[in-house]
Amino acid sequence: MAGVKVLAESSVVLKSVPSKFNFVNEPTASNSDSIPIIDFSLITSAHPDQRSRVIQELGKACQEWGFFILVNHGIPENDMEAMFEAASEFFNMPAEEKRQYEPKNASDPIKCGNFNVTDTSNQTFTLWRDYLKLYVHPEFHCPLKPEILREALLNYSVKMRKLAGALLEAISETMGLEKSYMEETLNLESMFQLFAANFYPPCPQPDHAIGIPPHTDHGLLTLLIHNGVAGLQVEHNGEWFHVNSPQNSILVNTGDQLEIFSNGRCRSVKHRAVLNNEKTRISIVVANGPSLNTILGPAPPLVARDGRASYLPMKYEEYIESQLTKSRVIGKSLLEQMMIREN
Repeated sequence: MAGVKVLAESSVVLKSVPSKFNFVNEPTASNSDSIPIIDFSLITSAHPDQRSRVIQELGKACQEWGFFILVNHGIPENDMEAMFEAASEFFNMPAEEKRQYEPKNASDPIKCGNFNVTDTSNQTFTLWRDYLKLYVHPEFHCPLKPEILREALLNYSVKMRKLAGALLEAISETMGLEKSYMEETLNLESMFQLFAANFYPPCPQPDHAIGIPPHTDHGLLTLLIHNGVAGLQVEHNGEWFHVNSPQNSILVNTGDQLEIFSNGRCRSVKHRAVLNNEKTRISIVVANGPSLNTILGPAPPLVARDGRASYLPMKYEEYIESQLTKSRVIGKSLLEQMMIREN
């Protein structure tokens, strides 16, 4: 399990991408000043006018972009830096120590390595990325090394869970529901929380490989931070846009379960991780979903308001398992398969 990091940092200077990574793509995208910025401090504001205004902005961001930049979120900068330090230490560990966490199956609660993807023409390629993925709630799983990881991750995941809960309360309000509606109906006290650290080393041919191909996330909300190196792109109205975020902000995107629950009001949008040939990019991701045993479909009050359900219900655990087994294939997404088409 040498990984992409070892390959990129080897004494052999790479002038081209090894064939197994070959994925011809067009990584170019546009810059936009329109990506919504949400001030979390206004969501918790005691001033009704300020709070009402930001709730409207949040609803618009979820509906139009499915993506927003969160500022003034209250997560200390030291906590973020601790996560980057711990993740870097893990990726710097010898391959022999990380080999025990090579995935035996897709649902292993601790796994690391790199990832193969099969496209619709049945061609398989490897992503230019090393990863560490951990299930951190309702049960907390963490490697024994590096020792600094456990404490940093436990602290960070708890704070991310509280932040995600507060955002979901506000999003409930944007849909005209009680703010506790999602927490109660989706059993968010036992929410399934997935942590991922991604390591993207410089690539000699950024247009001949990819970090993560276009995809949507399976949960409710995904919260992402990065080490200051750009690479995340989001699709909006058929066009790709760079996500250039202020320092210490958190990038938030709505996932498949939130689109289904909202009966289409919130959009789960495609996004991708592209590469560069100069700097290493590290991203820290926390995906937050309902409890695994929740059978999630469109919220009944919203179905009554709309006159019909636009999505089929499915147990969340089964949704994850289905996506994990099919995520190696680029093609029609599971979310698209869950849509109910009008006759």
